[in-house]
Amino acid sequence: MVKRASFCLLSCLIILFLSSVSAIIYDPQDKQVYVVYMGSLPSQPNYTPMSNHINILQEVTGESSIEGRLVRSYKRSFNGFSALLTESEREGVAEMEGVVSVFRSKNYKLQTTASWDFMGMKEGKNTKRNFAVESDTIIGFIDSGIWPESESFSDKGFGPPPKKWKGVCKGGKNFTCNNKLIGARDYTSEGTRDLQGHGTHTTSTAAGNAVADTSFFGIGNGTARGGVPASRVAAYKVCTITGCSDDNVLSAFDDAIADGVDLISVSLGGDYPSLYAEDTIAIGAFHAMAKGILTVHSAGNAGPNPTTVVSVAPWMLTVAATTTNRRFLTKVVLGNGKTLVGKSVNAFDLKGKKYPLEYGDYLNESLVKGKILVSRYLSGSEVAVSFITTDNKDYASISSRPLSVLSQDDFDSLVSYINSTRSPQGSVLKTEAIFNQLSPKVASFSSRGPNTIAVDILKPDISAPGVEILAAYSPLSLPSEDRRDKRRVKYSVLSGTSMACPHVTGVAAYIKTFHPDWSPSVIQSAIMTTAWQMNATGTGAESTEFAYGAGHVDPIAAINPGLVYELNKTDHISFLCGMNYTSKTLKLISGDAVICSGKTLQRNLNYPSMSAKLSESNSSFTVTFKRTVTNLGTANSTYKSKIVLNHGSKLNVKVSPSVLSMKSLKEKQSFTVTVSGSNIDPKLPSSANLIWSDGTHNVRSPIVVYIDGY
Repeated sequence: MVKRASFCLLSCLIILFLSSVSAIIYDPQDKQVYVVYMGSLPSQPNYTPMSNHINILQEVTGESSIEGRLVRSYKRSFNGFSALLTESEREGVAEMEGVVSVFRSKNYKLQTTASWDFMGMKEGKNTKRNFAVESDTIIGFIDSGIWPESESFSDKGFGPPPKKWKGVCKGGKNFTCNNKLIGARDYTSEGTRDLQGHGTHTTSTAAGNAVADTSFFGIGNGTARGGVPASRVAAYKVCTITGCSDDNVLSAFDDAIADGVDLISVSLGGDYPSLYAEDTIAIGAFHAMAKGILTVHSAGNAGPNPTTVVSVAPWMLTVAATTTNRRFLTKVVLGNGKTLVGKSVNAFDLKGKKYPLEYGDYLNESLVKGKILVSRYLSGSEVAVSFITTDNKDYASISSRPLSVLSQDDFDSLVSYINSTRSPQGSVLKTEAIFNQLSPKVASFSSRGPNTIAVDILKPDISAPGVEILAAYSPLSLPSEDRRDKRRVKYSVLSGTSMACPHVTGVAAYIKTFHPDWSPSVIQSAIMTTAWQMNATGTGAESTEFAYGAGHVDPIAAINPGLVYELNKTDHISFLCGMNYTSKTLKLISGDAVICSGKTLQRNLNYPSMSAKLSESNSSFTVTFKRTVTNLGTANSTYKSKIVLNHGSKLNVKVSPSVLSMKSLKEKQSFTVTVSGSNIDPKLPSSANLIWSDGTHNVRSPIVVYIDGY
C-alpha cells in the first residue's frame, strides 16, 4: 500500500506541474471545440442551416475553407453547430446576430431482475398491458451504445418498425439492427457497439425483453426485463471511455427528435449544473419537449452533498437513485464462529474453507500469500486468497477477487479478533441476495438539491431503483474495475442514478401506452403526484425532499393520476422570462415572437411540486404559489385539499379554494397555496404535502421552503 500511495502522490505532483506549465504557456490562439447554439430552426423555406453555419465560420475566421473547423452542424430539430475556434473567434461568434450562446464543449460522465417487481409491475400478475401501443412506442437512449446481440434486444415476435420511424441503422462495421433495436447512430467514430456496458445496461433496464434465468454468476438469479419489453429502442452513442462530449450529445438530440422517438433517456451529466443556454442536455430536452417528447435525466452521482443535482431544467424529469427490497450481502465467517456481514458482489466461492487472516495497511507479497488480507485499503495483491476491507459506501460493487467490505464497527471487531488470537482464521462466502425491508432509501451517491440555477424549482423530481441493478451488459467490458479481471458477462450489476433514470423512462413509456396523447408535462405530473411518499432519514437536509423530490415512482398509480399540472412551451418561455432571458434571445430559442411582460416568478410555474427559497434575513415570511390542475379522472368529481406537515415542520399552509368541483373531463381549475411561518432552520428545509383527494385519487405535491444556507 505504501508503494501505491507514493505513486499516486508522484503522479498528482506531475499533473499539478504540467497544469501550471500549461497555464503559463497558454496561447489564446489555441483552438478548442465550442458549441454555437442558435435556437429553433428558422421557418423561412429558403433557409439552409449548413450554408449559414459555414458563412458564420468563414466570416469570423477569415478563411475561405473551413475544412477541419466545422465539427458538427445541428440542422434537423434545432439550429446550431460546433466548431474549432480560438478565444477571439468565440467572442466574435457570440456577438453575431442570431446566436443565443457560445460555450466550450465539455465532457459529461456516465452516471432487473427484481426492481420492477419491487415497484409493483409483476409480470403476469395483474399488471395491465397495452401491447399494441407499447409495440408502437420508440425510446431513444443517448448513452455509450448497445450490444445488439443481447437476448434483451432480440426481435423474436416483433413486427416491422412503426411507420412513424424516420431513423437509420448506422451502427458501424458488423452491427445489425432488427425489429426491436430499430435504430443506431454513432457520434464517436467507434461504431454504436457498446464497449463499456453502460448503454446496454440502461437500455435493457427500461425496455429489454423478458429473459429468464439471468444472473451474475448465480447471484440475483431471475428474469431480467424492462418496464416496457414490447417497445422499440434506438441507440445514440455519444460516449467513449474518456467521456461524452457536448457536441456529440447535442447531435444525438438533433437526430433523435427528427427520427421520431417518443421518449429520450439520458443517463449522463456534468460535474455541476450549468445555465440553461449552456447546458446541452437542457437545450436538447427543450426542443424535444416542444415536439412532444419527454426527456428523462439522471440527477447525478455527487451526493450526499447539497446543491449537486445537475439536471435542473423544469422541462426534464430528473431522477434520484434509491435502494430496492433486494440487497447483496457477503458474509465473513471467523474461526471463533462469529459471522460478520459485509457488502460486495462476490461471485467466488471459497467453499467455506478457512484461511489465515493477515491484517495490515501495506502490501508485502510474502506475508499475504495464501492468506486473507484484511486492510483498510483495497489491495491489488495477486497472491492473497481473499480480501476484507472497510468503506462507507451503502451499495455493493463487483470485485475481481473474493471480497467483503465491512462497516467500520465490524471491521474494528475483526481487527480486534485478529490481534487477540494466536492463529486467526476466516472465510469470505459467496454473495447472497436477501430481503431488504428498509427500502426504498435514497442512495448516498445520489445528487441532492437545492437547485442552484432555478432556486424555486425543486430538483430532483422523483426517485427510482438505482442500487445493485442487474441488467444486460457488454461482453467486451470488464465486470469489475480491475483490468486483470478475465471474466466476461452478458448481465451485470451496476449502481448509480444512471440505473434509476431508465426505470423512470420505462414508467413514462408504460404510461404513454395507455395515454398516447399525453404531453411530456402530463406524464411528468402523473409520475410525480402519484409517487410513494418517502420519509426523511437521518437529521440532515440530504435526506429530505432535496434527495428524493416528490417521492418514489409508482408505475401502476401513475396511469390514473386524477388531476395533473399541465405545462407547454409558452409556459416555459414565460418561466425563462422570469429568469431574465431577453425577449430577443427567447425568440431565437422558441422560434416564436416573445414579449416578456413583467416579472414571472419561478414559483408560479405550473409545476407538480412547490418550492421557495427565502431570504436569510427574514425571521417571518409569507409566500404564495399559484397552480392550475386539469381533470383527467372522472367527469363529475369533487377534490378536497389536505395539508400534511413533514419533518416536524411548523408551517402554516392555506389552500384557496380548498375544494375543487369538477364537472367534466379536461376541465381546468386554479387555486392558490399560501405558506407562512418564521425562524426556518437554515440547515433543514421546512416542508409539507398538499393532497387533493376525491376518495379514489390522491394527488400529492410536496411544498418546500428553505433558507439560503447551502
